[in-house]
Amino acid sequence: MIMLVVLIVLGILAFAAVGFVLYIGTIYNGLVVVKNNIAKAWANIDVLLKQRHDEIPKLISACEAYMKYEKGALDGVVALRNTAASAATVAQKAQAEGALSAGLAKIFALSENYPDLKANASFQQLQKRISDLESQVADRREFYNDTVNNYNIRIQSFPDAFVASFMGLTAHEMFQVEGSDRADVAVTIAVP
Repeated sequence: MIMLVVLIVLGILAFAAVGFVLYIGTIYNGLVVVKNNIAKAWANIDVLLKQRHDEIPKLISACEAYMKYEKGALDGVVALRNTAASAATVAQKAQAEGALSAGLAKIFALSENYPDLKANASFQQLQKRISDLESQVADRREFYNDTVNNYNIRIQSFPDAFVASFMGLTAHEMFQVEGSDRADVAVTIAVP
């Protein structure tokens, strides 16, 4: 009889231990998924930013022939592009990309003074391409921030916080733009 009770107790303890290990494993796997989702979301943004960076020299080249008196603005956008391309952290990249967007908005606004440039098909295509890329970045930034928020909540919530601490997980930064960069920029595209 005592042997049967001992076996039952050992069976219950073994079942509980297996359940606990499975539960911790599920938390661990869930944290790995949200951590990798952040990397995936950032990679999607990074691809779009690279595409935008690749379009900027073409835009500057199209503008140079027409905007001879705007060399400072054109050179400024190139410098902003280089700064954005070399930014290391999410916060640095967000700040640099916001400044680059403002610089591009300035170029697009200045183009209003150059009717021949505005009528140039190459300029129109580049302007549309860059504007489309900026819209896509904004959409992906929202997804990235949702993913980061979900991750940050998980690593701070009980019992996930214990497993996250064991894994060495720390909070991630959101991709936030400056308040001035949130303002809508009026860009007109001449339709032939």
